[in-house]
Amino acid sequence: MVLTPRHAPYATHDVTNQPPPLAPYDASEDTALFEGLRREGAGWAEADIRRLGREAGGVAAQEWSEQANRREPELRTHDRYGHRVDEVEFHPSWHHLMRVAVTEGLAAAPWADARAGAHVARSAGGLVWGHTDAGHGCPTSMTYAAVPALRAQPELAKVYEPLLTSREYDPGLRVPTEKRGLLAGMGMTEKQGGSDVRTNTTTATPTAEPGVYTLRGHKWFTSAPMCDVFLVLAQAPGGLSCFLVPRILPDGTRNAFRIQRLKEKLGNRSNASCEPEFDGTVAWLVGPEGRGVKTIIEMVNCTRLDCVTMSAALMRKTLVEAGHHARHRSAFGARLLDQPLMRNVLADLALESEAATALTLRLAGAADRAVRGDAGEAAFRRIATAVGKYWVTKRGPAFTAEALECLGGNGYVEDSGMPRHYREAPLLSIWEGSGNVNALDVLRALGKEQGAAEALFGELALARGADARLDAAVIRLKGMLSEASPTGARRLVELMAMALQASLLVRHAPTAVADAFCATRLGGDWGHAFGTLPDTADLDAVLDRALPAGY
Repeated sequence: MVLTPRHAPYATHDVTNQPPPLAPYDASEDTALFEGLRREGAGWAEADIRRLGREAGGVAAQEWSEQANRREPELRTHDRYGHRVDEVEFHPSWHHLMRVAVTEGLAAAPWADARAGAHVARSAGGLVWGHTDAGHGCPTSMTYAAVPALRAQPELAKVYEPLLTSREYDPGLRVPTEKRGLLAGMGMTEKQGGSDVRTNTTTATPTAEPGVYTLRGHKWFTSAPMCDVFLVLAQAPGGLSCFLVPRILPDGTRNAFRIQRLKEKLGNRSNASCEPEFDGTVAWLVGPEGRGVKTIIEMVNCTRLDCVTMSAALMRKTLVEAGHHARHRSAFGARLLDQPLMRNVLADLALESEAATALTLRLAGAADRAVRGDAGEAAFRRIATAVGKYWVTKRGPAFTAEALECLGGNGYVEDSGMPRHYREAPLLSIWEGSGNVNALDVLRALGKEQGAAEALFGELALARGADARLDAAVIRLKGMLSEASPTGARRLVELMAMALQASLLVRHAPTAVADAFCATRLGGDWGHAFGTLPDTADLDAVLDRALPAGY
């Protein structure tokens, strides 16, 4: 049979009205990011951040992030001969992502950098490299946070800190001191207590060698088991204490670190989280016995800052994706970006994203100045980091859901990437203390940390008189403090966070941005969903700033 044109196979339709791929794009193309970078004393890093942003938005890096999440890590408990190895194997894309992150100083490098603003530059790098994959931010964050805790034991810090602050990614389990760079993990929580680490039952028994113990117990969530060393909490004779646990001992033998299973998580799939069992596990004491919580407090400040950073990065990434789709997709005779209600939604998301970015960099600036000896900034950091951790991470899931919806059904399909971001968002409000833990920690800081309240209100006072709605919110906040209770902790911290964000925007952002934020978040001229900005909001000014034509 000869096919005539009428019978010949043909395509059912041509693909039209679909956006082109976003990549390659510049993940650092964010005016608010660079304004904050310069404001917080790290303008010297601008060229590096721009270079990293181009790499983050590149085709290769975007493919790495997709592959690392689709081809998840696998646990190998034994080798072919039956020897216990407890290793986790990763797709090569994971190692590509890790290599860039470590090389660019997103792990512990700032602790070895004497330049003012080094910790700010790291957070800014996280805001742009966060456009790739969130999972590998876990080991880099823990490595960053391990350094100040390890300094509680100077002889250990002398050995390990130069390797933790290295910019060389050197994967594989070997004797730590024989490697070019190290990664650190943490083993704090146990199944019976979670955040209540004082209920831990893992025991630490002293050996004949001073400072050396053996551990016995089971941890419930220990992330990044492929790391070289871990900071672990256990009950020593003197009480809950902090210990350094290497995977490989100085003599080259494997420490007892039995991985029972990898966690099946909602998101964060590229990163391995595990349950390790300790039985005769060799560990070195970090800080005095019985002072384990005090030893890790500085570590918690670091990882909470990274939760804020990663949430802000996720907001920005999903906003860029939504804006790109709306710029290229048409419906009912006009581009989505030109449809009034879609513009309202995108502008509202842009406000939230800029507020999160501004607060992230302010917290990073406080951290940088605090570690350099500024007592006032240390007090501000103590309370404001917990406030930011509570609020920014809480906004993340609702934000990513709205950004996903901007793509319609396409956003609900895995290959759009939006479902992965949506699954990732809730982790950041859980990790390093859930919402309740952080809200109650703010109350604790107000009651017990000298200068915390003064530092918070001192920051807010910098914007006094600039916006009546902000002034009214600060007065309301002061009144709430006198009646602060655990039951109302979330409401108190929520207002603190929005007032802090508003104060930053009033002082540093364009009038259109600050006015719309204060009108909605503080003035009450706002609905319960994103996309409910009032008619008086200057949507064009907000969107032109947040989504330049390059997107």
